[in-house]
Amino acid sequence: MAREHHSYTSRTKSASPADSTPTGSFPKVKSSSRHITFSHIAMRLVVCLLCAVVGMAAIIQHKNIQSSYASLSENELVRLLDETNQQMSLLENQKTQLSNQLESIQSAADQRAQLQKIENENKTTQDILAGTLPATGPGVRITIRQGSSHIDAGTLFNLIEELRNAGAEVIQVNNVRVVTSTYFENTHDGVDCDGSELHSPYVFQAIGDQEALTNSINIAGGVGSRLRVQYGASVSIEKKDALKITKIRQPKKFTYAQPIE
Repeated sequence: MAREHHSYTSRTKSASPADSTPTGSFPKVKSSSRHITFSHIAMRLVVCLLCAVVGMAAIIQHKNIQSSYASLSENELVRLLDETNQQMSLLENQKTQLSNQLESIQSAADQRAQLQKIENENKTTQDILAGTLPATGPGVRITIRQGSSHIDAGTLFNLIEELRNAGAEVIQVNNVRVVTSTYFENTHDGVDCDGSELHSPYVFQAIGDQEALTNSINIAGGVGSRLRVQYGASVSIEKKDALKITKIRQPKKFTYAQPIE
């Protein structure tokens, strides 16, 4: 019994020095390793949690984009509706203002265009009357061939006046465009018209109403009868549906008269 007790004591004594060895490093190392392992796991959990939160936020944002008004309360929806109506009213007012401005601009543009059109038409009329533009239209061609007597300048001028009284708009005699200042003057061999010598046959071309122009020449006691009876001249009249008068005059330069702006 004494041996057995001794053996137990020896094992106890031999184990005690080992347990009390003041190294202490090995147990601390094990404790540190367990702490580091736990920290890594915690960090991974935090990262996973953050990823989950970001994912959920993205999903929620996506759903909010798809139905932005689904989560709003009734009061908020009413407020948004009121704001939308106010914006629509503002846009309608702006549209009305812009429409009025557009109509005003179009009206002004139409007025300018109409005034420009009238101005162009008046200028064309004035140029035709002034003889600075060629002209075409229905009219008559009157050919006068001198007979036994010399036709004087006054008779030819009277023929011009009769055509004008009958509504002739454009007149040409031989190669001279007749204008308001046109004159006739007797010469030794014929008649001078605006500086050009005229000889028989005298060809008058006039644009206007064909019947009125013809009647003004053929009327009893008129210039046509006087040419035939007094001068023994032959007078022929041709009606033309598209008479062309191509002779033009250069614009007259005025020394004293100036247009009023």
